Amino acid sequence: MAEDLKADPFKEKFRADESALDSELNAALTGVEVDSLYGFDKPQPAAATPTEGPREIGGKQVRHGKIVSISKDEAFVEFGGKSQGIVPLIQFAEPPVVGQEQDFLVERYDVHEGVILLSVKGASAANVSWENLEAGQIVEGTVTGMNKGGLEIDVKGMRGFMPAGQIDIYFHKDISVFLGQKMQAEVTKFERAAKNLVLSRRNILEREKEEKKKVLMAELAPGQMRQGTVRSVMDFGAFVDLGGADGLIHVSEMSHRRGVKPSDFVKEGDLVDVKIIKMDAASGKISLSLKQAMPDPWGGIENRYAVGTLVTGRVAKVENFGAFIEVEEGIEGLLPVSEMSWTRIRHPSDVVKAGDTIKLSVIRMDPAARKMTFSLKAAGPDPWATAKEKYPPNTIITGKVTRAVDFGAFVEVEAGLEGLVHISELAPHRVKQTGDVVKPGQEIQARVLDIDLNARRMSLSIRRVAEEPPPPPTPVDPAAVAAAAAAAEKKKKKRAELKGGLDWNW
Repeated sequence: MAEDLKADPFKEKFRADESALDSELNAALTGVEVDSLYGFDKPQPAAATPTEGPREIGGKQVRHGKIVSISKDEAFVEFGGKSQGIVPLIQFAEPPVVGQEQDFLVERYDVHEGVILLSVKGASAANVSWENLEAGQIVEGTVTGMNKGGLEIDVKGMRGFMPAGQIDIYFHKDISVFLGQKMQAEVTKFERAAKNLVLSRRNILEREKEEKKKVLMAELAPGQMRQGTVRSVMDFGAFVDLGGADGLIHVSEMSHRRGVKPSDFVKEGDLVDVKIIKMDAASGKISLSLKQAMPDPWGGIENRYAVGTLVTGRVAKVENFGAFIEVEEGIEGLLPVSEMSWTRIRHPSDVVKAGDTIKLSVIRMDPAARKMTFSLKAAGPDPWATAKEKYPPNTIITGKVTRAVDFGAFVEVEAGLEGLVHISELAPHRVKQTGDVVKPGQEIQARVLDIDLNARRMSLSIRRVAEEPPPPPTPVDPAAVAAAAAAAEKKKKKRAELKGGLDWNW
């Protein structure tokens, strides 16, 4: 403590019975805060040096004061009125001067000396040694080495150790990047006799971040666009540092695309533009969106994908009712099972698989609902349009059995063209069950019996494949037909004349 205080005869008198004085002071100050004791809780006199209101950093109160005198080892600070404190000179990076104003951290109230003990905000002890080390003191050192547990730091010739978990707020896989660096650290533990010094840089960074966070939270608002740095990537999303406060981009806000992983879009250290979609000032939680910071892919969709447009898409997902098709990032539509084939199918996976690239036709568009419907069968020619010309009655076809039902078997003649072999046409003998003759997947030959284009039905027969087809009709000579018709007409007229010219009165 300062020499002028130690020489005070009034204080020396009371120190004669220090234990009694401690008891009296402790009893008197029970429940009394430093603020109320020194008038920090009351308005300061207008004549005093203007001060800021009390703030906190890392649990310590911050006061703005003015240096009013300087002794050999300490500086005396006035906060207004009767409020005074002292701060060791070794806390200052540069020698202070009377009249200098700055922020100080309130460390504690010294009951014996009746003063507030201060430290310089963010200061480094320039002349720190084993003799004047204190827990919570801010020192500066150089990283000289590393081991499995952390960093070795030289602090004015003293060997200190910083555990890996105390190096930074964020985890570092490779701490060798800090070798040779100068850094400020807080003394968390020391043993003079054993020359053991443990430091933390994280404590300082956390206090600084907390300060920045308070300022930032007052500025942030939902709907704002901000730039931040990706700090960590998880399965459920990514945390982004906005410059003092971390926000979360949930996986659902990563992209307009379905079924994505955060690691597909961002990695640690990336600088990203995000939109604030929600925040809670009480808990400090901030929800961010990466996809809402991008242009909306559905904007002008009706012009790019008008009904009837042929598109190429990637099968993103297959469901029982159809498949979702991605035509560009963030733009997906549904390919219903009914639009996959001209023939009946059991499951969409029989036609398409996830990852397939296929050509489609847009058949419905609803930009407001963000829905689009595709058709696979409408993207190609209708096989039924030429079926009658390609497969006239009595044509022998080769096809594959797709389904066996109670009343017969369905056979695929070509893609999109399917015919039915009725159970009565499966074999020359009576068939009890279709499965007794044919199985799904079996390749068979059948004779075309009839085609109904309106109903889109083709009747086939297996039992008639071996039968000789009926002889084709004899070609007709048009001249002979005309001559026969003329002869018939002549004969008809002659009969009419004979009938009308009979005379019974001979």
